[in-house]
Amino acid sequence: MSNTPTRKKQPAVDGRRPLGGLAVFTTGEAATATGLSQQTIIRNFDAGRLQGYRVPGSRFRRIPRDSLLAFLKDNGIPLDRLREGSRHRLLVVDDDPGVLALLDEVLRLDGRFEVRTATCGYDAGMESVGFRPELILLDYMLPDINGDRVCRSVKETPELSDTRVLIISGAATDEEVERLMAAGADGFLQKPFELTTLIARIEALLDLPAAV
Repeated sequence: MSNTPTRKKQPAVDGRRPLGGLAVFTTGEAATATGLSQQTIIRNFDAGRLQGYRVPGSRFRRIPRDSLLAFLKDNGIPLDRLREGSRHRLLVVDDDPGVLALLDEVLRLDGRFEVRTATCGYDAGMESVGFRPELILLDYMLPDINGDRVCRSVKETPELSDTRVLIISGAATDEEVERLMAAGADGFLQKPFELTTLIARIEALLDLPAAV
């Protein structure tokens, strides 16, 4: 069985909206639009310093634009940080050129993501330092290092402590998956997978509304 993701349906792109022009933000969108970390947004929301509301019957937080602007002003953060057209930063790490090219294409076409790629753990580390991805899609079996070591390194780096890691593999055993989660992975996706499933997992990890 091939481990290549299945292109069953192209992710929707009609729902793309410039983040700077949104009326209501998710915590992930607020983080991307302001350049703050998502955990900073969540901490201030939960402490009452950033006003908003929770979606009834769920754990999801929502932040009106006026509240976000007031928070930036009260904390001396330039209002131009609420920049138009910001995108969520994704780093895709896989040593299979075909998989890497496909995911890069699909995620860019989605319109909500800025995408960087790497083919080994060393390159992933170098990209992460400057790019500071919000989410890393990480193949477990890399030519120079296994995913659990990359994941642990990311989680132990203060500047990347808020970065989510989704491990992708077609060969990991249950024991290895448990070890990956213990190393700090935020999720695991088995190859092969539908591209729509991947997009849904990304939306969940970044607290994004589903594309329409």
